[in-house]
Amino acid sequence: MIPDFIKYLQQENAYAQYFMKDTEEGQKVLFAEIISRMPNKISTPPELWGPWLYYQYIPEGKEFPVLCRKLAAESKGWMKTLSSYVIGVSKEEQVLLDWNEIAERYVLVEDGHIKNRWQSYFHRLLNDEGDRAIVLGELEHSEECRDFSYCRRFKVEEVRQAVRRMRRGRATGPDEIPVEFWKFVGEAGVYVINATNLQTGIQRFCKRVSGVQYFLEHHHGFFYVLTNSRNVGEESSPSSGEYYLARCPVENLQSTFLQNIIEPSREIFIQDMDMFDEHLVLFLNKEGSSLICSVDMRTIINCEEQMKIDELSPWFFPLPSDMCAIAPGSNHDFTLSVYRAVVSSPVMPDAIVDYDMSRRTFSVIQQEEVINISHKTKYHSNNGERSRNELLGTTSKKEDNIQNNEVQRWSDFAEIYSCQEKEVISHDGERIPITILFSHKAHKKGQSPGLLHGYGAYGEMLDKSWCSDRLSLLDRGWVIAFADVRGGGGPDPSWHKYGSGMSKLNSISDFVSCGKYLLSEGFVHERRLGAVGVSAGSLLVAAAINMYPELFQAAILKVPFLDVCNSLLDSNLPLTVLDYEEFGNPQLQAHFDYILKYSPYDNIPEGLCCPPMLVKASLNDSRVGVWEAAKWVAKIRDKTCTQCSSSVILQTNMSGGHFGEGGRFGQCEEAAYEYAFLMKVLGES
Repeated sequence: MIPDFIKYLQQENAYAQYFMKDTEEGQKVLFAEIISRMPNKISTPPELWGPWLYYQYIPEGKEFPVLCRKLAAESKGWMKTLSSYVIGVSKEEQVLLDWNEIAERYVLVEDGHIKNRWQSYFHRLLNDEGDRAIVLGELEHSEECRDFSYCRRFKVEEVRQAVRRMRRGRATGPDEIPVEFWKFVGEAGVYVINATNLQTGIQRFCKRVSGVQYFLEHHHGFFYVLTNSRNVGEESSPSSGEYYLARCPVENLQSTFLQNIIEPSREIFIQDMDMFDEHLVLFLNKEGSSLICSVDMRTIINCEEQMKIDELSPWFFPLPSDMCAIAPGSNHDFTLSVYRAVVSSPVMPDAIVDYDMSRRTFSVIQQEEVINISHKTKYHSNNGERSRNELLGTTSKKEDNIQNNEVQRWSDFAEIYSCQEKEVISHDGERIPITILFSHKAHKKGQSPGLLHGYGAYGEMLDKSWCSDRLSLLDRGWVIAFADVRGGGGPDPSWHKYGSGMSKLNSISDFVSCGKYLLSEGFVHERRLGAVGVSAGSLLVAAAINMYPELFQAAILKVPFLDVCNSLLDSNLPLTVLDYEEFGNPQLQAHFDYILKYSPYDNIPEGLCCPPMLVKASLNDSRVGVWEAAKWVAKIRDKTCTQCSSSVILQTNMSGGHFGEGGRFGQCEEAAYEYAFLMKVLGES
């Protein structure tokens, strides 16, 4: 990195510190509040994988988790005495990985999923000399766990071998498997590797076709394919958005023929799948509500013609509410019939639930503990089940949903906090879902400050799962809202299509409409609405500010993607080619002209009276260059008046990556800083 640029970032950090000087005591108060809701010791329930029980815990006073295991055979009554093991005192316990020790030796440890952290650590082991050229993608191991297969990212124009095999224990000279599909983008596609014999190399399932997606699972001699195309190979073309399930024998991998199993539905569409020896798990969406079900694999195997989901005798997993967020657990063991998932909502802390797909029963085995909140509402699990069946328009057989009403419970805070789902009419008449969260006690209609979240890209739903940090705003009377604009995930498969590419302006207009709705309906004071966007979501927020500068009175842009045209014209950047499908290819004149209409960096009006903005970047961000945030702030200062520009601050994490500060306390500090900024410019309550 150029020394003068580093110096510039440091100077901006110094100015941000000066601007926030009068909030330092408030930050301490907020930080103390946030950590006071967290238990001293945090652990996960054990998960069976082969003969081992795996679990992790965060020791008291530590930032990062410790990954452990113990033999299941030695664990009689182990579930009842979990508390003695999670603090690391069991003689049989094996510590596999202590992230606290790793954090002491390496600057960058991002607190994401275990898989992401493992890839980062594997990167370091392969690359002891500090060369940052090696960036790993997905990592898989062979059947006997002696070999690893992984992907390397290269510049698009480089012609190199990109998939490698490394024998565990070797210090140098990893074996290479020759791969040609990385030479040219046109040769990319979906490939598979035989985990029992890596020497056979890789096989291509299908060639990459714009707009077509394939997700493969292997099951006893067949590949099951979740796809939005009815054809494979040269004739591939995306459907109207619905996904269907098909299969082909392993020996016919490169055949263009797929046997359709589950046909698309305009009412319920498939989002993802997870396959086990005896069961298939399907993640579904109906009218914006999440569903999850299991189907007996014997029904699938014996399928001779395509069927609809409800014809496969599915078991729809009972869930606590229609606004429930569902995240799969690790579920590593292919042979098990118990599926673990994490369910939550904006007013319900994360609950870890085991669904027994054979018996069609479930157990809430752990729910996140939130300290310093005394009032909870208990819901019996069958209330959630009725809600699911009403949504589906079906009835559930009693014997198919056995429950113990004395045990099966989840807790929420619905009596303290209101969570409402509304629809907002956008510029073209489309109804945009918005979720609005506030405190029954503290909210003041027409007077409260508010914060509107948006993302609107890659077909991804906004994360509306439980977050105890938000309580520091809600308890002060704030409104927190989530706009599910087009381009993100939504009520039907076309939601992404009509907010991306040559329809990207729709997502920006949707976000503006949601902001106006919060003001017109009195949820938020007309001069106290803020907006927040992360990564591609920052594009949404910044573009809305350019077009409607008086709508938002504050904004937080985190690791922002703002210079769309220049970024997509630079093929050396790691995500450029992948982003052509999302935003368009500016090398095409029509795409360039369209992107130029909304690209935030290119559309800052002269004399703009912009709201106060906190712009956060990370020096080691491999997804969005730190220069995007720096360029945006510099241009804002150049285009706006002195009074406005003085309230725009750039804070750069000089060691972090795209996901910011690692560790639970580091994340709490970030939240306290952001909330203090919002309270400084919009008022505390």
